[in-house]
Amino acid sequence: MYLEQIMVGPMAVFAYFIGCRETGRAALIDPAGSEEGLVDRVRTKGFELEAIINTHGHADHIGGNARVKELTGAPIIIGRPDNDYLTPAYSERCQTFGLTPSPPADRVVDQGEVIRIGKIDLEVRMTPGHTRGGMCLVAGSNVFTGDTLFVGSIGRTDLPGGSFDRLMGSIASQLLSLPGTTVVWPGHAYSPLSKSTISRERETNPYLREYIRTIP
Repeated sequence: MYLEQIMVGPMAVFAYFIGCRETGRAALIDPAGSEEGLVDRVRTKGFELEAIINTHGHADHIGGNARVKELTGAPIIIGRPDNDYLTPAYSERCQTFGLTPSPPADRVVDQGEVIRIGKIDLEVRMTPGHTRGGMCLVAGSNVFTGDTLFVGSIGRTDLPGGSFDRLMGSIASQLLSLPGTTVVWPGHAYSPLSKSTISRERETNPYLREYIRTIP
């Protein structure tokens, strides 16, 4: 699997460019800024964009959907409960951040579904808590965690649809159940480290350590 982590936009969002070397198919996860540059990068590397995937529906993660779709025609994919963010009712929120509202989703996904990019399988793990429909994507020994889990921290839960208890439950059931060597690719550059592992987060992330201590 070809993989690039690229920081985009004014809120230090990590976009991800993943590609199947065998088939030349690729996806962009949360391409919320520098859209022309991202698309040029995909093409320069010899890939064809097959999907735009949003880990959740907040404006700072969907603000690049419209332009990337305009440039490539790639379908937009999001977790079913967050599909409401890709509607005209949410457009004012995007515009408040100076971002372009997203077109409607072409596909909504649920727990356990697979998004196939060439011969790469991205397993959908729904992780509500930051939003109602946040999701993480598991690809072999990698997990793209969006705003569910950061390096040394977790997503905020004080916005509409957020719940601290639900987020911690999601992390425990959907992420801490992964092998410890699984590489964590977060949704923002909120740490000097750009990536982590499940084991490292279990051992050093203060939110996870406190939560684990409370489990009987």
